[in-house]
Amino acid sequence: MQPTTWTGSTLAGGPKRSIWHRRDFLLLWGGQTVSEMGSQVTVLTMPLVAVVLLKASAFQVGLLSAAETSAYLLVALPAGAIVDRVAKRRLMVWCDLALFLAIGSVPLAHAVGELTLAQLYAVALVSSVFAVLFSVAYQSYLPMVLDREQLMDGNGKLAASRSVAQIAGPSLGAGLVTLVGAVGAMAADAVSFALSAGSLTAIHTNEPSLSRAADDLRPGLWPQIRDGLTFVNRDPILRNSVAFNGTANFFVIMVESLGPVFLIRTLHLRPSLVGLLLALGAVGGVAGGVAARSLARRVGSARISWIAMTVLSLPGLLIPMAGHGWWVLLFGFGWISWTFASTVAGVSLTSYRQAGCPPHMLGRVNAAARWINWGTLPLGGLVGGALATALGVRTTMWIAVVGGCSAGLWLYFSPLRGIRDIPLGQPDPVAGKP
Repeated sequence: MQPTTWTGSTLAGGPKRSIWHRRDFLLLWGGQTVSEMGSQVTVLTMPLVAVVLLKASAFQVGLLSAAETSAYLLVALPAGAIVDRVAKRRLMVWCDLALFLAIGSVPLAHAVGELTLAQLYAVALVSSVFAVLFSVAYQSYLPMVLDREQLMDGNGKLAASRSVAQIAGPSLGAGLVTLVGAVGAMAADAVSFALSAGSLTAIHTNEPSLSRAADDLRPGLWPQIRDGLTFVNRDPILRNSVAFNGTANFFVIMVESLGPVFLIRTLHLRPSLVGLLLALGAVGGVAGGVAARSLARRVGSARISWIAMTVLSLPGLLIPMAGHGWWVLLFGFGWISWTFASTVAGVSLTSYRQAGCPPHMLGRVNAAARWINWGTLPLGGLVGGALATALGVRTTMWIAVVGGCSAGLWLYFSPLRGIRDIPLGQPDPVAGKP
């Protein structure tokens, strides 16, 4: 395959092809689907290991959640500069192998009777570092295997795959928990990262030469980090979108981390059914990923982003209303609305960032956005655990859903409200405006 180079609004290097004929995108997509599936098994099983086997308290579960996401706050910014310095696909392969070893250490430790909460914290922390590096490289690599006008479609398919994994992963995890226990289920996640690494290795797309960024590399990491933050801050759409994501994630992580505690200890749900309920909630994400492109075309990609997060997310208020018996389904219905709304908005906002940023800065800009978007996750996990200890789990869930549903106001009170579609042209690198 000819090396890809950026020219105008599309990627040059051959005639345009359907996204279904993009072999390297299909490999990237397939590998990520497998990896996401395994990761969703761990999203369910890691808290279950802590709650069921190690008798962790609500605060300790919140601390575990903070460890799982702490790298977004601590290393996301330098990760962007690192990604812009190295070959992105090779970095993703090494990250997958490191995650394989880290996650795989949990079932090994359990087999010899040495598993502790301290190890879970360590595995969560180490895994979060490599997950950050992978995610920044991944979003920076996608525009190299797709034309710019295909990014909306590609991001929609990837978002749908993540949501499919959110459905099948917890369901698979619930079955594995029943058959081999929570620790045994984590072994499936470790294997998934090895499969993802194999899929990435088969990709042939040549990355653009790093020589274009040579001047940027000489000053060191901090000037590059500053460039990424400045780019995000000067673009009003990027600025408000990352503020929205950071606010939403702060509250959503409270629900995600305390969900198993709420369902098991407050509603007395069996661990094997927790994954099935969480899987029901992820149906909205699949629908959102599939519908994102059509809704953006019919309603407008800018309009649908704020409508989704200020109107369509409101049924998320049903989550803390869940009760015993059939009333527990309110938790799942609330998740459906949140995952649908956030996926629809996220596809448009991510596509804007990928298409609008100069390729040699994409790693830094993605990292700056990730630092704000995901850096609030460990803070939300800690605050959620503390509030649950002081006020109770259900009260904390109410705080979380009200805060999460309010996050869409960042998009409403932004330039997005005054335009129909999010511009996908490349903004000025200094002013940051399209």
